[in-house]
Amino acid sequence: MDYQLYYETIPTGVDGLDSIIGGGFIRGRTYLISGETGTAKSLTALTFLIQGALKYGEPGIYVSVDETYEQFVEGARRFGWDIEYLRGRGLIEILVPEMDIVDRIRRKDPTAIAQSLVASIREYVASLNAQRLVIDPIAPLVSMDKDVQVLREYIRVLVMSIEREVGTTNIITTEIPSGSGAISRYGVEEFLATGVFILGIAKALDGTFKRVLFVRKMRWSPVHPGIYEIEIVPKVGIVVKNQIRERMVPVTYLPTL
Repeated sequence: MDYQLYYETIPTGVDGLDSIIGGGFIRGRTYLISGETGTAKSLTALTFLIQGALKYGEPGIYVSVDETYEQFVEGARRFGWDIEYLRGRGLIEILVPEMDIVDRIRRKDPTAIAQSLVASIREYVASLNAQRLVIDPIAPLVSMDKDVQVLREYIRVLVMSIEREVGTTNIITTEIPSGSGAISRYGVEEFLATGVFILGIAKALDGTFKRVLFVRKMRWSPVHPGIYEIEIVPKVGIVVKNQIRERMVPVTYLPTL
């Protein structure tokens, strides 16, 4: 007997992205956005979340790790997104781990930490009927004084438990240490993710700078790796433009251009 799997894809909400990745994201899977500091990782993840809610009626949960709720709301407001308005309409909810909780969980087993976080996320998802989830970034959640293998197990449990128990379509972000040439911070995120996008900054021969997106991996999609110019548009988010074919000089880590 022949078996054939059918994967439902959902539009990402990022203008210009779906056409180059085979139609969108596979529902219920996890995607990694990676890059050095200042490469628009958070904006890309938020575009997925906010436009997914506004355009496609899929509410989302944003787990803010690096900023307080007030900082996050004010930053989004400056960009043109009214988070309080979206919350009032039931389109988005913000989960901010308190610092005293973070301090306590650093002394516990990482697997238990992952399961506790998943339980909290599951409650938020149920209350909002959320379809999308962003954890931004994943690195501070695992910046504990632990062996790297233990941290990798934490990430593995976290991602697999979210996919198995929560069922949202997810983006996790991670920061690449400057000059390392790595794809992710701990070397395991890219293996767990269904798709991997590396964001960067490059300099053209005429001296202008461009933000770029490298499609590194798209599991179950016939997508060839490619580098594309991206633009930040207030009130809209990230827009993917043309594929870059001319030679450029990477300012942050990127494959050879």
